[in-house]
Amino acid sequence: MAIEGPLRELGIHDVFQLLDLSRKTGALRVTSDLRDDEGVVYFANGKVTQASIRSLPTSVDQILRAAGKVSEADVAAARERVGPGAAPAALADALVAAGAVSHRELERQVRLQIEAVVFEMMSWEEGFFSFEEIPAAALPSDTRISVSTESLLMEGARRIDEWSRIAAKVPSLRMIPAFAPVAGGHEAQLDLLPHEWEVLTMIDGDRDLQAIAAGLGRSEFETAKVAYGLVTTGVVELRQPRRRSRETRPVEAAGGSSLAAAREAMAAADYESALDAARGATDEAGTEARLLAARALARLERHREALDELRGAVHADPLTPAVHLDLGFAAVRVGEFVTARASWEHFLRVAPTGPDAARAKSSLEALTRLMNLMEAHADG
Repeated sequence: MAIEGPLRELGIHDVFQLLDLSRKTGALRVTSDLRDDEGVVYFANGKVTQASIRSLPTSVDQILRAAGKVSEADVAAARERVGPGAAPAALADALVAAGAVSHRELERQVRLQIEAVVFEMMSWEEGFFSFEEIPAAALPSDTRISVSTESLLMEGARRIDEWSRIAAKVPSLRMIPAFAPVAGGHEAQLDLLPHEWEVLTMIDGDRDLQAIAAGLGRSEFETAKVAYGLVTTGVVELRQPRRRSRETRPVEAAGGSSLAAAREAMAAADYESALDAARGATDEAGTEARLLAARALARLERHREALDELRGAVHADPLTPAVHLDLGFAAVRVGEFVTARASWEHFLRVAPTGPDAARAKSSLEALTRLMNLMEAHADG
């Protein structure tokens, strides 16, 4: 039986939860046109056994080399032993047999790779998923471990908490890193880890953090963590994306006036005009324009479109609390209760003392009661 659909109707977190609860065996394929990326995750009785994504390295030798566990010479020697065209599992076994890496470390690195792929896919707000049940015998033969889907979902929630800490120094993946000026004109000796050096080599004053992550084949989360450390130690500073040149300043002014017009139209309850103005300002005004557009759509009772607008806002700027608050209400309106609960929980972690915290808390409590009642009713 195939399970498929757009992620705007069933979020990737909910898809994983469904496959876990129903103990499915098969292959989940997810594509994202926005990111120009695709991935596949294999499940056996609801547990994840393999995962790969086009933008991240997934072969055993790539994983081990990226982690610094084996050298190029180790891999070359192992390839020579197993011969050309050997399966990845044979290459991994050869590395273990040669003592280049222990079996335990190999399994640990494979698990970390599965986690990296799954967590990257969990950040996708748009795209299309398709799950196809297949016999266990048809799963990839080089499967080494299985990872509890529940533990992956819990770790995903923990990472959301860590994002809130990172946001204090790294407010957006669109920020552009640049080398911080050396205090007092004296050069300092840097004591950095290999993955930190990798990020430093990508800094050119033009690439933002999202582009650096893509260029390195690393997850956006890991790149943001590295940036957080570099900013904290004073090695790097983050700058806002450059403004447009003089030739495009009239467009910026138009974007600003469109945003003001959207606010005025919302205040006047002219929601169609507010929507048009907000969408006209989206490219220049970013998150605020998307929030206004979503609120106008909600007033027009175009709730599915409002949800899509907010998911786009979360993708572009996952660190703004107001986006998650509004996303929760939009999700409730279309019956996506799991998404709503996750959004409000995230909001309360990021802004626990904000002016809207009480409203978010009471909404979360009411939703939890409703979900419990529905579950009890379903159980008879």
